[in-house]
Amino acid sequence: MGVVRDPTVFLTGFPGFLGSALLERLLSRGDGPVACLVQPKYADVARERAREIAANVRGTESESVGRIGSDDDADAVETVSDDGDADAIRLVEGDITDPDLGLGDDRDALDAVTELYHLAAVYDLGVERDLAEAVNVRGTEHVLALAESLDVDRFHYVSTCYVSGRYDGVFTADHLREGQSFNNHYEETKYRAEVAVQERMAEGFPATIYRPAIVVGDSETGETEKFDGPYNLLQLILAQPRLLSATFTLPNSADAELNVVPRDFVVDAIAHISARGDAVGEVYQLCDPAPLSVPAFVDALADATDHRTVRLPTTMGIATAATNALDRLGIESDPHTFPYLDHPTRYACPNTTRALAGSDVSVPPFESYVDRLVAFAREHPDIRDEPMI
Repeated sequence: MGVVRDPTVFLTGFPGFLGSALLERLLSRGDGPVACLVQPKYADVARERAREIAANVRGTESESVGRIGSDDDADAVETVSDDGDADAIRLVEGDITDPDLGLGDDRDALDAVTELYHLAAVYDLGVERDLAEAVNVRGTEHVLALAESLDVDRFHYVSTCYVSGRYDGVFTADHLREGQSFNNHYEETKYRAEVAVQERMAEGFPATIYRPAIVVGDSETGETEKFDGPYNLLQLILAQPRLLSATFTLPNSADAELNVVPRDFVVDAIAHISARGDAVGEVYQLCDPAPLSVPAFVDALADATDHRTVRLPTTMGIATAATNALDRLGIESDPHTFPYLDHPTRYACPNTTRALAGSDVSVPPFESYVDRLVAFAREHPDIRDEPMI
């Protein structure tokens, strides 16, 4: 039996799309053991994914995955990893919407935690207000309370560039409270959650904030777990004849940018920046410094699908109403995507560029991997846009 150490890293948002990839990066660089907060309904998925990640990191199927707080020995795999440590990944059942995260007696097993990564959130443009409030705002407050009680050395919070709302101009890491309006409850509640983190940062709390732009699949494999956002444009094109497919364009689309980044860039950037001591107290926008305009983005999708497209000029109201007709034709389309086709905000990330200088982490051009996103979407038509809640 190997040496069983208490977890030193705590992660929320597992087994989600970003959380799963980040867990693998953290273990690969030698962090941990890592305790992952998992909702009970996702326990089986989390256990299987943890085994896969552990095997990938150490290159062996005998890697260790433990479960804190289980009285059922069948629920825990207590084998020894090749570096002599047992239980590199601990799965802790709980929920950030509970004031104590639902940890109960398991809270005592986290006393050695010095670093906390908070990724759990409702990533859904159409989320209802009450759910967004419970998860994104109060959930973040609950995780902050845990981090403060643990007196962690580092708190890493994954926000979003779209705390900007519909800010008219260039939005940087120095911007936050700008009197902006918001496209939806997701943006507004992520904004309020970041305000809570920044208020504590101003008091000396050792936090780092990461603001990804619109996250799509992996740039190497195209893999994703959810078709939403830009994927609605892709699905609209794929559902139509190859020789003539129609897309919408709004009056201000030509001047709008669609800032998209692949999952691997976001995770690699967080892993790299989180290892820097000088990142404490900083905000980093993980965006594309040279994004495509909305028309150019649609053209890139059309080229990758080999569809001849025509853009139909329309208004927001007509485009939204048209989704009902599309649904009757069996073509899925999400009206919550349309406000991003004339989004007035542009994003800048000079401090992120400086922090990543000298590393091998950079944003690949969308045109360099869009064909992989399209191939994955075609190969996995059953993936839907439901968030992990």
